[in-house]
Amino acid sequence: MFYLRAIEVQNLTKKFGNFTAVDDISFNVEEGEIFGLLGPNGAGKTTTISILSTIIDLTSGKATVDGKDVSKDKDAVRHLIGIVFQDPSLDDELTGRENLDIHARLYGVTGEEKKEVIQKTLKLVELEDKADIQVRSYSGGMKRRLEIARGFIHKPKVLFLDEPTLGLDPQTRRKIWDYIKEMNRTEKLTIILTTHYMEEADSLCNRIAIVDHGKIIKIDTAERLKDSLGGDILKIGTKRPAELEALLKKEKIGHAMKVLDGTLEVTVKNGSTALPKLIELAAHHRIDIEYTTLQRPTLEDVFISLTGKEIRAESGGDNSNMRRMGGRFRR
Repeated sequence: MFYLRAIEVQNLTKKFGNFTAVDDISFNVEEGEIFGLLGPNGAGKTTTISILSTIIDLTSGKATVDGKDVSKDKDAVRHLIGIVFQDPSLDDELTGRENLDIHARLYGVTGEEKKEVIQKTLKLVELEDKADIQVRSYSGGMKRRLEIARGFIHKPKVLFLDEPTLGLDPQTRRKIWDYIKEMNRTEKLTIILTTHYMEEADSLCNRIAIVDHGKIIKIDTAERLKDSLGGDILKIGTKRPAELEALLKKEKIGHAMKVLDGTLEVTVKNGSTALPKLIELAAHHRIDIEYTTLQRPTLEDVFISLTGKEIRAESGGDNSNMRRMGGRFRR
């Protein structure tokens, strides 16, 4: 249960020339919440958190972090937040401990407090035994863990994570999820993250905003988003999907039907009961079924239902849009 708002966004818009990267979006993030911006590269996710973290200016609208206006109170906002960028930003020539030490001092953490918080944070991300080794020798997963530790070292009220597990292997990705959950649980830290990994959003976020082409399409919990599709999903491979779709509609078996890449997708309330009926009906009308799958709706299915397409995994992303439109994005 959340009561206080850590972030408030009202009619936020960001344009680069004639290109609209963020298009009149509004949402709130409660204190202690893990809030996800889920969408493909280029959807406006990075631009949104870049505005909230005062890296770039908004074009119109309003946004506050812990009540501080991101346009009018930039210094105050910067003292309240931590941020982990998509791209690596560690100093490879320094050790892990030295990277944390510099960041702590920049935020005014000194003396015994600094030593204690560095040691505690290294322990949290399981880098105690690698703390005094140059970062250049770290694996990708270790570097990501150190970057998350660095973003948290000064005990911010809000932590921004921009694609926190991008490019990591599945095992390392899940380990990063564990660290994020632990920081949120033990420190009551508010976290807003961007991702295009459906499973990541499902695993981590209390609420998810589905974003595409600069707009927020829908906000809810993962379970409610999946429940909104109305049941289980049957995927049926056949060379005659249009005929089978018409037949199922006539017999009132399922709803929300669509053909995607030659596969007929049908939403049904009880998939285990509906599937045998569907196969029997197809056989009776001599429609060959090549394969069937039955699954609970996923966030991928929700995204397709809301946007009409699968999530894109293009190269580039929001930062590339900024460069193309002449925007300057500094880290």
